[in-house]
Amino acid sequence: MASVRLMRTATPEDERHVFAADVRRGLSAPRKSLPCRWFYDAIGSALFEEICELPEYPIPRAERAILERHAGDMLRPRPRTLVELGSGNSAKTRLLLDALDGQSATYVPIDISESVLASTAGALAADYPRLDIVALSGTYEEGLARLDGHAIAPRLVLWLGSNVGNFSRPAAAGFLAGVRRNLGPGDGVLMGVDLRKDPRLLHAAYDDSRGVTARFNLNLLGRINRELGGTFDLDDFAHRATVHVDEGRVSMHLVARRAARVRIAALELDVDFAEGEDIHTEDSYKYSAEEIAALAAAAGFAIEGEWRDDAGGFSEVLLRCAG
Repeated sequence: MASVRLMRTATPEDERHVFAADVRRGLSAPRKSLPCRWFYDAIGSALFEEICELPEYPIPRAERAILERHAGDMLRPRPRTLVELGSGNSAKTRLLLDALDGQSATYVPIDISESVLASTAGALAADYPRLDIVALSGTYEEGLARLDGHAIAPRLVLWLGSNVGNFSRPAAAGFLAGVRRNLGPGDGVLMGVDLRKDPRLLHAAYDDSRGVTARFNLNLLGRINRELGGTFDLDDFAHRATVHVDEGRVSMHLVARRAARVRIAALELDVDFAEGEDIHTEDSYKYSAEEIAALAAAAGFAIEGEWRDDAGGFSEVLLRCAG
């Protein structure tokens, strides 16, 4: 029978304080912004699952196809522990768990949404009786800092779904270097990377015809209303996605349709918006083969394997601790 432990790296009240601080900082700045990690409350997580089913958003299907073909190869040598950053519902992770062929292992999902973690851990425990699940609710950094007590070597860190793209290129290298410091000889990272492609395809992926991505983006303002007593009228803001071809980046913003003043009661803060003023909510960086190699080297990893989907738009990269 699988064992399940759900552990918080911070209390809900701690998380609320960090959320409030990020909102105050971001909406008080000359160029307003909000960190994308706050997209994923229960509503946002459900909307993201809906995004993953959209025909315009190919990343989940491309990654799934790669994992279906090559999961066994990715697990050689066989890790004792799989650690997943931003695990969500762990749907694609099941392909890797299946490739373990029923062998005992530890799975350590790290996600900021405690409700999603609890639901996912319960479902996995029912389907994988030889799996020891230690679910850590918190940020990537908080979860990684607690690995030594819960993760048996050799360990493979899963960073799937092109989450690396939410970091600028220097920040991605810095974050991966931090992951490297929490690993040891024989440990590795399996990283999903979305590749540079036709800008028309990128724009459609981040501004879909059904408006699901728009609702996902706007939910960030809804979350401020629900958790911090905000007075955002979501009809006053529009979703905008912009492709920056030279930078290999897609940016997402919320743009004020008209001048507005918003009160955030928990912060005792009034925020004024001019018509056309925007809030930056996310960047998604795309990579070339050369940029992937440079990222790995800068973080202290060697590339051990790489697999692409048939369309050549997505890459799964296996990194191993170098040196």
